[in-house]
Amino acid sequence: MKKKVLFINFGGIGDEILFLPSIISFKKEFPDARVTLALEERSAGITDLTSVIDEVIYVQKSKIGMLKLLIKMWLKRFDCVVSSGSNKLISILLFLSGIKSRAGYDTGGLSRKLLTSAVLLDKNRYAVKMYHELVTPFTSYFTDLPEFNKVKKQFKKTGTILIHPGVSQKSLKQGIVKTISPYDWAELIRYLAIEGKELILTGGIDDAEVLDIIKCNLPKTLKYVDMTGQNSSLQALAELISGAEKFVCSDSAPLHIASGVGTKTFVFFGPTDCAKLIPDNGLVIPIMNNYPCSLRPCLWERRTKSCTEPGCLKFDLKLAAEQILQG
Repeated sequence: MKKKVLFINFGGIGDEILFLPSIISFKKEFPDARVTLALEERSAGITDLTSVIDEVIYVQKSKIGMLKLLIKMWLKRFDCVVSSGSNKLISILLFLSGIKSRAGYDTGGLSRKLLTSAVLLDKNRYAVKMYHELVTPFTSYFTDLPEFNKVKKQFKKTGTILIHPGVSQKSLKQGIVKTISPYDWAELIRYLAIEGKELILTGGIDDAEVLDIIKCNLPKTLKYVDMTGQNSSLQALAELISGAEKFVCSDSAPLHIASGVGTKTFVFFGPTDCAKLIPDNGLVIPIMNNYPCSLRPCLWERRTKSCTEPGCLKFDLKLAAEQILQG
């Protein structure tokens, strides 16, 4: 019986959403288990979407942060720990915790000795499936998409296209570019407006600068609903996405929210691998170009930063709009 379980997963909010099905499957097997999630503070919003997590522990990815986490693992006396880290040192951290049941990725001989369950790490698949391997030693349940039990699904309004152009500000500061420019977003919106659809523009506080540029480059006569800054939580954003007929976004956290609420979604992909980031249910459509680059997809595969001239993010926006309208 697993009474107290610790899940460890570092990354942005998108990573936490992709990891969530693993926690849900575990909870289905052990409904009385108390679930604690150790994560970075920037991803705290995951609790806006689900009640399956009973407690969160904020961790800084540093030597001191790992030491503090280890001390908390000792004090809280967990029955089980599941970690998504692929660093070879993770198995040592879990072993030193003294937790009886320890699951993590097989990173070599040491991990097989120190973990009670060392599972295959297959990065060449949809991330939900990759993460879910971690809980297969404990449950036969398989949750294939994020489930948000705090989100009230809305009736879909026919003819509405919700647009969220934002991306993580942290990624931009790190030199990671995964979306088209604000000027391209404005051009796309102009093409979408030709068909008379109800266009809704949204984004959070972090997206204010991008959204201002977009709005300044739209014709004053173009009609759209401006909901920028009105989504105070991920729950509110999820409900807004749920009520749209179609959703257009970047490779960012809102994409994974859309996967969970079942809205048909169109995503601009450039340097990242769409096969690892979208489910194969036909509801999430990648928008890509034919840019001839032998390194593509390069981001995370071969680079940790974007190249200086990302031709993979140059699109025929009229064709992209037609793909969205006809899809």
